[in-house]
Amino acid sequence: MNELIFFFNNVVVAGIVLGSIYAVGAIGVTLIFGILRFAHFAHGDMMTMGAFIAFLLAMGATALGITTPLVPTGFLVLPIAMILAAVLALGLDKGFYAPLRKRGARPVTLLIASIGVTLIIQGLIRLFFGSGTWSFFEVETKQLIRIPVPIEGVTRTINFTQPQLLMVACTAIAVLALHLFLTRSRLGKAMRAMADNADLAQVSGINTKLVVRVTWVIAGSLAAMAGTMLALDVSLKPDLAFNIVLPIFAAAIVGGLGQSYGAIAGGFLIGFAETLSIFNWSVLLRPVAGAIPFEVPATMAIVPTEYKLTVAFVILVVVLLWRPTGIFKGASS
Repeated sequence: MNELIFFFNNVVVAGIVLGSIYAVGAIGVTLIFGILRFAHFAHGDMMTMGAFIAFLLAMGATALGITTPLVPTGFLVLPIAMILAAVLALGLDKGFYAPLRKRGARPVTLLIASIGVTLIIQGLIRLFFGSGTWSFFEVETKQLIRIPVPIEGVTRTINFTQPQLLMVACTAIAVLALHLFLTRSRLGKAMRAMADNADLAQVSGINTKLVVRVTWVIAGSLAAMAGTMLALDVSLKPDLAFNIVLPIFAAAIVGGLGQSYGAIAGGFLIGFAETLSIFNWSVLLRPVAGAIPFEVPATMAIVPTEYKLTVAFVILVVVLLWRPTGIFKGASS
């Protein structure tokens, strides 16, 4: 039974946490693609930018004595960081992407421009913060939650940290709020209509410029939330989310580009696939090693930990071969 608890901690808990990060990140990617029809490669660095904004706000709040033992200070200032990140996302669109759209730039041109924005954001972060590693918990303690299992003989506990619990809760709230916004509000329905057919939406009298601005606000705020929660779970560095931007894109494509619900499904699919692939399955076989006709090796992970990013692309290829538009029927261009 201890082995099953170990499996639960390293696969189920880790899969939910990783899937939450991928899902929230993929929602922003898929919203931008659905409305503007280009792959925003700088979304990962928008997550990092949002995390550094929250870090600065947390430092300021700590200096002013604004802290609480209930939640980390980084989480306490998260709403303000999301607002500031949304404003910066609007600035990025107005400064880089809107002029290109006015000139009739093709999606591939916008994609290349987003790579340039990635380098700009990374360069600015390194200029002001350096290339080192920072932590939200330099003056605070990261709380570890241990839940004992009331079964005789079980010594292991179910473990997760307070930031991980907050991350899952924030993801659930964000998904529910986005669902209500897209299905109940007039502006949300306008976004869905524009994602289906932008030309028809414009002819129908929908304010497409407002829809574009709201798209960037949602994408920027969700990027800040995902980046901050990731930094609270691990550590803060200039390439915090750059290394996971490809799995985030894979999650968006697997779920169906332009489909927010598909991004959520794709994010958790990729997250659980990665944790399952790097788990050492020999741990579960050791208690029954005597009944197995072969010797249980020390390591039975499907892929080494350093290669877990390849799992996202294997899942991507398999799903696209079976359903080219993703699990949910997404946009094809």
